Amino acid sequence: MQKFRLYETRSKFYMIGRDKNRTFWRVLKIDRLEPSELNIVEDSTVYSEIECCDLLRRIHEGNKSTGGLKFVTTCYGIIGFIKFLEPYYMLLITKRRKIGTICGHTIYAITKSEMVPIPHATVRSKMAYSKDENRYKRLLCSVDLTKDFFFSYSYNVMLSLQRNLSDHNTTGQSLYETLFVWNEFLTRGIRNNLQNTSWTVALVYGFFKQVKLSISDSEFNLTIIARRSRHYAGTRYLKRGVNEKGRVANDVETEQIVFTDAHDGRPMQISSVVQIRGSIPLFWSQEASRLNIKPDIILSRKDSNFEATRLHFENLVKRYGNPIIILNLIKTREKKPRETILRSEFANAVRSINKNLRGENRLRFLHWDLHRHSRCKATNVLGQLGKVAAYALKLTGIFYCPVTPNLRLDGLCEYSYSENDNVIDHCITEQTCINKDNVDKETEISNCYCSGDENKDYSVKPQMLQSGVLRTNCIDCLDRTNVAQYAYGLAALGCQLQVLGFTESPYIDLDNPLAKELMQVYESMGDTLAFQYGGSAAHNKIFSEKRGQWKAATQSQEFIRTLQRYYNNTYLDVDKQKAINLFLGHFQPQQGKPALWELDSDQHYTIRKLGLYFADDNIRSSMKRSLSDGNIISESDNTIRNLNVTNCQHLSEKPDKRFLSGSTPDIFTCGSDICHCRQIYEGMVKGQNCESDHICYDEHGDACDCSNFLDVDWLSSSGNSCEEELLERSTSISSENIANELVTETSASDSGSSIKGRQSGDGELNKDSNSKYSESFERWVTQGEMLFV
Repeated sequence: MQKFRLYETRSKFYMIGRDKNRTFWRVLKIDRLEPSELNIVEDSTVYSEIECCDLLRRIHEGNKSTGGLKFVTTCYGIIGFIKFLEPYYMLLITKRRKIGTICGHTIYAITKSEMVPIPHATVRSKMAYSKDENRYKRLLCSVDLTKDFFFSYSYNVMLSLQRNLSDHNTTGQSLYETLFVWNEFLTRGIRNNLQNTSWTVALVYGFFKQVKLSISDSEFNLTIIARRSRHYAGTRYLKRGVNEKGRVANDVETEQIVFTDAHDGRPMQISSVVQIRGSIPLFWSQEASRLNIKPDIILSRKDSNFEATRLHFENLVKRYGNPIIILNLIKTREKKPRETILRSEFANAVRSINKNLRGENRLRFLHWDLHRHSRCKATNVLGQLGKVAAYALKLTGIFYCPVTPNLRLDGLCEYSYSENDNVIDHCITEQTCINKDNVDKETEISNCYCSGDENKDYSVKPQMLQSGVLRTNCIDCLDRTNVAQYAYGLAALGCQLQVLGFTESPYIDLDNPLAKELMQVYESMGDTLAFQYGGSAAHNKIFSEKRGQWKAATQSQEFIRTLQRYYNNTYLDVDKQKAINLFLGHFQPQQGKPALWELDSDQHYTIRKLGLYFADDNIRSSMKRSLSDGNIISESDNTIRNLNVTNCQHLSEKPDKRFLSGSTPDIFTCGSDICHCRQIYEGMVKGQNCESDHICYDEHGDACDCSNFLDVDWLSSSGNSCEEELLERSTSISSENIANELVTETSASDSGSSIKGRQSGDGELNKDSNSKYSESFERWVTQGEMLFV
């Protein structure tokens, strides 16, 4: 159902819902006489329009003595129900707007929403009007549903296109339990009560942009979707690293969809590719400080065996398959070690995990200091990132399928109404398993693309599948990461246009108008995601330079954004985090328990099913800080404890490729204890010029000579040394941090790459005749060995 009308009497709310084609009407009854309980009943009768009008007339006649039946509002779906201290509230979408279509299914954004109290005013107690109740209401309303939330009635927008067209097991209630549905908690009560999702909409939070582009006088549609995970969600300094479940902060899946409309007897064609970003999967944190614009990094020792890190990558394998390619963009050289501490520990974690993995199951790990290379005049940053993107695409492939008309019609989304007249989608079991080593064969899956022509039947025949994913991170996973993701997106676009038949070569030059238009979309996505997590637009220095923007204007813009991010992180993020915790159900208010705003930090509590539990009050005393001078303050090991992890799927287990870019149902509480830091080895990766040797140090500070850590010079160089800038822009806020405290995160990348669309599962490298790659780089690509550049 897509449109609803809400009516009220003194004793009940009546929600009248109908389908888009006005063929049937349903009635939902909500009791208003219970002050603190939610009682919902769905009328089993399916009404016609005349029958529904007659029902409303009879309800009005029967309630005339108490005021009759009154119209409240028109709405377009229930977001959910929430209770603070006493009454329940119903959240409704009252205005919507169309923002795009996928496979003929409309995607909407919220224009206006309302929160309606359920109990009638005559049965509410004083608690319903208390200061705490009103404060909770204001806090929840600070989550702006009109910004960056989107939904669809008939397309599972929380899943990737590949999964939509091949997965028939994730339907109905299980769709709400996937990690990208943000109102899972709010809808849990009504879904469990009614055992259906007919009255609610599943909200995805992130970014959605659809544009029409052209090449050689032929048009195609480009859609960029960013889906932010609801697990371990929050703000920059309050959500860092990984939690005990293996979920990371700032976990965002980005999908790039390219499709053409059917015309002149040619079938509609569609292609997609998925990449992800996420915080470094270690237990680490930072505390916002009014005196330090770049807070110290705190690395915890609570997971000495990297079990949470292992869980994280096992989850990625379940979602995307193998191989998992890690592009780590953090610094390799610092005067005062900060990022380098995490870089070294991340390398240790991957080394530990890879010891038990073989072949394509090994994590492909690439260290690439984007900040250093972007300052090196001899380095073509965009070209280098383009080559990384090309090889990542060679390893994972992309999703591609033509849609053939005049065959049978099956559903793209199970038990969901199509956007087209007289079409109801019903998925049927997949007919043939898709083998990774034989993806070029036409394997028919009984799903359907529903176009505007409801009289035609369609059959989807995927010819290429994506297996594996590129995971990119820097420290915040905002600025540097976004430009690297643009580089990957540009390389992917070249491959997509090639398989769609628009071009003969997958290479798109950085000066091509398509590259510039794609950059605008990725820049917009980067700004949106940065506002959500970091409090300001992204630092887009390299984008600005590529556009030819005046350098002084770029520097001024970057400086303002840094101050804006600092202000939001320091003064506003605490309340923003509390609102997110309330919306997601991580904190559930209870009478007689401490209020949410009485908790001094998001890190000091966890929410369990049975109520509120506080972490150990002595936790803070057991921290070890990475101070600005690089020293580690050691304390006793009394608080060291390992995670209890059982029954975890091993990374080498192969998932079903149909489940690319989704998640298994997983409902858990969020929170973390902060224990003291892992003892970091004293030997850090030494600073180098662009052509200096790359040395990896082991846990004890000794140089490693293991096969996973390589001395690499994998790209051709001009022979010029890298010149560091003489002066870095900085702001002196703390007397202990006079310089280098306001180094903005640079981002870099654009990329054109020369690769062929993968038609089969061969693992050979397709070398560019104009480029020279070392044997060690080829081994990284084919065997998963570690690479440091």
